[in-house]
Amino acid sequence: MKILVTGGCGYKGHVLVPKLLARRYEVVAFDTQWFGNFLAPHRNLTVTKGDVRDIESVPLVGIDCIVHLSSIANDPCGDLDPKLTWEVSALATMQLADKAKRHGIKHFIYASSGSVYGVKDEPDVTEDLELKPISEYNKTKMVAERVLLSYRDDMVVQIVRPATVCGYSPRMRLDVSVNMLTMQALSKGNITVFGGNQVRPNIHIDDITDLYLHLIDHPEITGVYNAGFENISIMDIAKLVTKHVPVEIVVTPSNDPRSYRVNSDKLLATGFKPKKTVENAILDVIEKYRAGVLKDEDRFSNLKWMQQTVLAG
Repeated sequence: MKILVTGGCGYKGHVLVPKLLARRYEVVAFDTQWFGNFLAPHRNLTVTKGDVRDIESVPLVGIDCIVHLSSIANDPCGDLDPKLTWEVSALATMQLADKAKRHGIKHFIYASSGSVYGVKDEPDVTEDLELKPISEYNKTKMVAERVLLSYRDDMVVQIVRPATVCGYSPRMRLDVSVNMLTMQALSKGNITVFGGNQVRPNIHIDDITDLYLHLIDHPEITGVYNAGFENISIMDIAKLVTKHVPVEIVVTPSNDPRSYRVNSDKLLATGFKPKKTVENAILDVIEKYRAGVLKDEDRFSNLKWMQQTVLAG
């Protein structure tokens, strides 16, 4: 099987691609490489530097399955340049789906986001609730979902709404809650929590990448699926960090109202079982930091790095 992974050099891509190669798939990792490329060379791996907005440059010949991870990731980055966000995360997805159909590709896996729900008061957020996206990032994800579902008669369409992903990746992200709070404890000697009562769903990076493998194995599983297995408050995450790195927690006011609990029973009913936890992710980050493999660098924060490089000037 030959698989195209857009965003293959991203946070999830750097964990997913080696797993695909371990299965002896032929893999094409297509990425702008704004944040670098740390993928190890492999005889079955082709890394192509390119922009998904340039649809003619996306290599689809011979592809059996697309795992579409490319997007302008997270709310602050999406708001930096709304035009760029819509072009990358919505328009390019529409063009990719159309070109995939024309090439006869029969399997399309899309990484949406659990943030498409907006702010919810329900105790459990299920896939059938109304979507009320707040940011440009959320809105483009919702639109891309709708576009892809229109192709479900032409190909297998599997849409994943991941919770906040956590854990170590060679292309690290230190701007997501678990990773960020753990790095604060390690590098600054304290943790700053904004608000703290907001509840967020989380998923370990090994589990989300294993989920993509699960979907590849089960094309009969179609439609939209939440993927989040630990609904935990920001304060409880901070306390979990201090269990392993005993530092002070400093609480300040927050202007971020988002608080919701994702229900992933629909996904669990397909036979998928998560194997790791938020605490595993914290321990991963601690281990890599203390081994000197991971440092607190601007390139691991999407917002800082895009401001310094992609959108500089």
